[in-house]
Amino acid sequence: MRKILSNKQAIVLFMLPTMLLIAVFVVIPIAMSVYYSLLDWDGIGAGIFVGLRNYKEMFLDTRFVNSVKNSLLYAALSLCLQIPFSLFLAIVVANVSRGEKFYRTTFFIPVIISSVVIGQLWQKIYNGDYGLLNAVLGMFGFAGQDWLGQESTALMAAFIPNLWQYVGYHMLIMYAGIKSISPDICEAAKIDGANRVQIAFKITIPLLKPILQVCVTFSLIGALKIFDLIYVLTGGGPFFSTEVPTIYMYKTVFDSFNYGYGSAISIFVILECLLLTVVLRTFFREKEEA
Repeated sequence: MRKILSNKQAIVLFMLPTMLLIAVFVVIPIAMSVYYSLLDWDGIGAGIFVGLRNYKEMFLDTRFVNSVKNSLLYAALSLCLQIPFSLFLAIVVANVSRGEKFYRTTFFIPVIISSVVIGQLWQKIYNGDYGLLNAVLGMFGFAGQDWLGQESTALMAAFIPNLWQYVGYHMLIMYAGIKSISPDICEAAKIDGANRVQIAFKITIPLLKPILQVCVTFSLIGALKIFDLIYVLTGGGPFFSTEVPTIYMYKTVFDSFNYGYGSAISIFVILECLLLTVVLRTFFREKEEA
């Protein structure tokens, strides 16, 4: 094994298939999108080179700016609600005395369900006429409403299915991290008189910082590039109140046939994810050094 790892030709040979797949399915499409973003092109005829005009128009487009605000709010909800709730569930499940496997499996089930199916399911729950949510609220005397049809509630209503779907995903990652912590550390803390809350905040969470960084990064990127769930639930409506850049990009390309402008939006989403990921890594590195 050491001989193989010291052989640079062998390393290149083993990495070649993966690098080819990355080049074909990631690098080349991104490069093509960068090129298309510099064109005024309808996807059929010859494109006209316009330079950075699409990018200039993009930042002056109020609809695009509104979609970015929606995606950032969606990401903020993911970081402020999804990650803490997942962490809480991970700590609870890791410390239950019975049924640990059952709870772990139950919380993870929504992750394996298609986002389209989940969108259809929650559409029925939110329905203003026969939805389960309004039926439950009506039992307690609250008036029902069209949760996905009102601007004031649509974005939050579109976020809750995402929270329900992926909370088990992050919980399982954190659960694995908690189980990797040596039990001797917790036992020593208990002998010193620490209770479960003190152990969680003073031992478990600090030791989970690398895992938390991974979960926060995944949650942020997933929120910024979300498409299918919101598209099924609202299609970006009502009045663009739930429209995010990915949905605007899709409608620009396939409804308006403006491939150049749509490609510019896609490049923005890629750069936005990259930039915010770097900011997160810098934040966690500074916290670790401090």
